[in-house]
Amino acid sequence: MFEVEALERALQSLGAVLESRGFSYEVLVVGGSSLLLLGVTTCPTADLDVVGLADGGIYRSADPLPGPLADAVADVGLALELAPNWLNAGPASLMDFGLPEGLEERVTIRRYDGLAIHLAGRLDLICIKLYPAVDQGPRSKHFGDLQDLAPTRDELLFAARWTLTHDTSSGYRGELLKMLAVLGLEGNDADL
Repeated sequence: MFEVEALERALQSLGAVLESRGFSYEVLVVGGSSLLLLGVTTCPTADLDVVGLADGGIYRSADPLPGPLADAVADVGLALELAPNWLNAGPASLMDFGLPEGLEERVTIRRYDGLAIHLAGRLDLICIKLYPAVDQGPRSKHFGDLQDLAPTRDELLFAARWTLTHDTSSGYRGELLKMLAVLGLEGNDADL
């Protein structure tokens, strides 16, 4: 599990290794690691979730990670005794149906030599956390992350509408409405 200092150290090391090898990458990061790096939470995280690679202001899927980046991640992991998947493209499938509109304008960019981390903005993290919170329920880490983000009514509605672009089933819509109620947003299908 990463505390913020350990995560920063791993990113510094990765950026230095990439630069020493003549490579540079820009990655879009979501999940608990974003919350930790942005100071939204102090809860440790298991990994750094990369959803996309940035290229000229355009994001494309990070799956698979480019070979030189994957090699550097593995080498830093060995040197720092980190889990093999300490940086991974697990959530890259979010790119399949699209990221929240305007995300690229809300990112915070942190540079570590040959590595630039694009941290998803608050509204985008609410979207990305609501989706699995609906599936995993109020006891999940995603629900806890949503509570840490303390979304407003408008933010929850924006996020709910975005999640419906990823799952259009009536079953999901019903579970979404239940989750919104748990989060204090009483509503109905007309709101969505």
